[in-house]
Amino acid sequence: MKKTSLVLASVLATCLTTAVALPAYAAPAALPGDLRQIQIRHSLTGTHTWYQQTYQGIPVFGGYYATHKGTDGTVTVDDGRVPVKGLAGTAAALTEQRARTSVAGRLGEQPADSELVIVPGTTAKLAWKTLTPADRGTIRSLVDAASGAVLREENTAREANGTGQVFDPNPVVALQNETLTDQDDADYPALAPAYRRVVLRHLDPGKDTLQGSYANNLSEPAVTSARRVYKYQRDEPGFEQVNAYHSITSAEDYIHRLGFIDVNNEAQDYYTTGFTDDNSYYDPSVDAITFGTGGVDDAEDNEVIWHEYGHAIQDDQVPGFGESEEAGSIGEGFGDYWAVTMSQATSPNTAVTPWACVMDWDATSYTDDEPHCLRRTDTAKVYPDDLEGEVHADGEIWSHAIWDVNRALGRTKANRVILEAQFRFTPDVTMPQAAEATVATARLLYGARAAAQTRKAFQDRGILA
Repeated sequence: MKKTSLVLASVLATCLTTAVALPAYAAPAALPGDLRQIQIRHSLTGTHTWYQQTYQGIPVFGGYYATHKGTDGTVTVDDGRVPVKGLAGTAAALTEQRARTSVAGRLGEQPADSELVIVPGTTAKLAWKTLTPADRGTIRSLVDAASGAVLREENTAREANGTGQVFDPNPVVALQNETLTDQDDADYPALAPAYRRVVLRHLDPGKDTLQGSYANNLSEPAVTSARRVYKYQRDEPGFEQVNAYHSITSAEDYIHRLGFIDVNNEAQDYYTTGFTDDNSYYDPSVDAITFGTGGVDDAEDNEVIWHEYGHAIQDDQVPGFGESEEAGSIGEGFGDYWAVTMSQATSPNTAVTPWACVMDWDATSYTDDEPHCLRRTDTAKVYPDDLEGEVHADGEIWSHAIWDVNRALGRTKANRVILEAQFRFTPDVTMPQAAEATVATARLLYGARAAAQTRKAFQDRGILA
């Protein structure tokens, strides 16, 4: 590193009309002791030294410290160290080899590198950090050195980001205003505060379209932007294309944060133009989602998008899922639940946000009662007394049960349990069978108490005795 830096300094000195003298660098006298120097770089205005934060010699994930000494002798500091609180110890119960084997078993490739790190948080944890080559980029995994659980996993490849304008999750929820209506797709002043500027992540760097790692816009005509700036109002067709891209990508990013790297881990095809009905659907035969434009354009309501994405998730986990009426009801119930749990993140205040009300912006076009809800995840329906033989209606039994799991275990634990359990479903699974698989998964992941809480949620709905 030092040799490279000196060569760079020499090149800069010969290229500049007025050469800048680079001073010999000396670290500040008050440099903290919990640092490991990792890099020195010389620039036109000074010398920049970067350090890794450590704790008892172990790197702290995300912790950094940098000093910048200018040509005038002044020194500035960027202190990005993070507190290490409540760490149980620095001895790993899980061996490095076991952590590598666990990662290799899930990803199908052996990690190329691994090291022990400390992951800061409310309670800091010791973890093995592994780097595993992938078809596109490198998968970085943080594996709890005590339990073996995956704390975090992501692809470190630098993909292109853009910016866009969206609703999140929809105007009714964002503004807490049940009087809003479609008004024939007009962009009227009352909706202005509902717009939100967002980063559009994981875009394909070689294209100027909304095509990325997790979402693939097939709408016609598809919007393009050489600068990757996609700013539209709701009365423009491009708005729904951007909203769907952001919503789908956000859902898959969340799934990855839960630790799943193989749940619909692909670019999901979607269409927001060409279908004029007030309806949307996922077609497993072509693995694509189509959003209708009747009434409120369905792709304006993220809860519609997340519901349909729920079908894509289950189809990816269980080929041919939904072959029976009860399995189809589970599918509709999970779709409604997925819409609600994704809205939990965008609207964390349960006191004002009617979480259990599903698709409340889209529903303003065809409901009169307030709040406007297509369906709910908290009805009084029970199994089997209230089965009607219609999957959307019967799905409210399933969605209420897993919503109660969410309320009992918390959003993160519940969603890990619910997604993991679905790998054990069959295409024609019954509600009791699916419930038993979910209880067993709760026990496996979080122990007897979580299993008991999960079982109670299904018992309250009559699904389990």
